[in-house]
Amino acid sequence: MAQTPSIDDLRIDRSEATEGSGTGRWIVGILIVLALLAVGGWWLRGALGVPSVAVVEARGVAQGGEGSSGRLGSSVLDASGYVVARRRATVSSKITAKVVEVRVEEGMRVQEGQILAVLDDSTPLRQQALAAAEVAAARAAVQEARALLPEAELNLERARRLEASDVGTQAALDSAQAQVDALQAGVESATEQVTVAQRRLALRQQELADTRVLAPFDGVAISKDAQPGEMVSPVSAGGGFTRTGISTIVDMDSLEIEVDVNEAYIGRVFEGQPVQATLDAYPDWKIPGSVIIAVPTADRQKATVKVRIRFQELDPRILPDMGVKVAFLEQEAPDGTEAAPRARTEVRIPTSAVRQEGGEAVVYVLQGKTVERRAVTLGREEAGDVAVASGLEAGERVVVEPPAGLADGDKVKVITP
Repeated sequence: MAQTPSIDDLRIDRSEATEGSGTGRWIVGILIVLALLAVGGWWLRGALGVPSVAVVEARGVAQGGEGSSGRLGSSVLDASGYVVARRRATVSSKITAKVVEVRVEEGMRVQEGQILAVLDDSTPLRQQALAAAEVAAARAAVQEARALLPEAELNLERARRLEASDVGTQAALDSAQAQVDALQAGVESATEQVTVAQRRLALRQQELADTRVLAPFDGVAISKDAQPGEMVSPVSAGGGFTRTGISTIVDMDSLEIEVDVNEAYIGRVFEGQPVQATLDAYPDWKIPGSVIIAVPTADRQKATVKVRIRFQELDPRILPDMGVKVAFLEQEAPDGTEAAPRARTEVRIPTSAVRQEGGEAVVYVLQGKTVERRAVTLGREEAGDVAVASGLEAGERVVVEPPAGLADGDKVKVITP
């Protein structure tokens, strides 16, 4: 007879589970460790190669208050540019001819009207002689016509008297009148031919004069572009064997500075504003000057406005196309008034944070966990730092020594230096 099940038969037997519980815990532990190692490896891989960042330092400068008795304030804007000449010309010939002589060398001072080069004048000389002969022939024709006219007038008067006394005929009178009219017209025509010949002679004389290439104004020759034996022409003849210039002349009295100012800061520039210029060739030489004008147009591509600046006093050391840095100065208050001091923030970053890409200065600005590539306009550099005139605000963080592979939008890891 089968045994009836009791309630005790419903209990769970834990003896088998207890025997395998140790092995299960070891397996779970190993999996957790492997997961942690994977996460750590991923984090380490993400951190490798990440550039460091530095905080841009803003410096406040107090200004104003002592009265303007000719003294100037601090710089309100820095910009870079070049020395340029307002009067500069590459002198060429007006005709196509061979160079016979070049009388100018680099660095030579020339006067207005001075002969810079002599061209072959053999053909213009012969053409001038021909034109002069044509003038002489035209004048001779006038003399001949005028010599025949008095006799024709006498014949006309005789024919009138004969016709009045019924001895002569009307036909004879008409013929004599026609002869006089023809000779008078011949005199007028010959006179006009003299004028034409004289003007042709003047043209040939000008062509002969054009074989002498003259300096258009007082200045200094900065280049010698042609040699004796070469052909010169006022236009390019192609082939590379014809020169289009003899020499480049610069009026050193017309030297000035041209700088590009970011349009966001052009409001700080005004006509007559004092400036302090520093040539790259002479960094310790501070040259005073003033703003001539801000050219009333902007460069759409660079978002800049060109500003012209005059030198307060010219110096032989100042040469065309020299690089120059310009500090636009603030005018202090006039005499008898108190100028309230105010602070100006100058944005400066480490020089190593700037990278040259495509001909422009760029920095990489930290935006959260990514970087933003940003073009900037630089100012003066000193003590390993450089001023940023535009493109960066105080307090923003930039990447120091950005690696070559860093690009806009890349994720980075901040490493404390």
